Amino acid sequence: MHPGIGLLGTDPSPTLARFKEYVAQGRIHYFIAGGGMGGGMGGGDGTASRISSWVQSTFTKVTVGSATFYDLTRKAGD
Repeated sequence: MHPGIGLLGTDPSPTLARFKEYVAQGRIHYFIAGGGMGGGMGGGDGTASRISSWVQSTFTKVTVGSATFYDLTRKAGD
């Protein structure tokens, strides 16, 4: 598995539980909600929505210029 998990729609998409493991292991540091990369994570089973909801409710939103992302190394409220 490489850092570009699911970004092109050709890599295997992780489940929410697996995504949480990757974050806990420090393998994923940033998340762009609604990435719009054509295909993206989770296919059509709602996994991408569950991952996005968890990230948005758990981690700190960061905006730099016009880019907004979530820092998966900083819990919301820290």
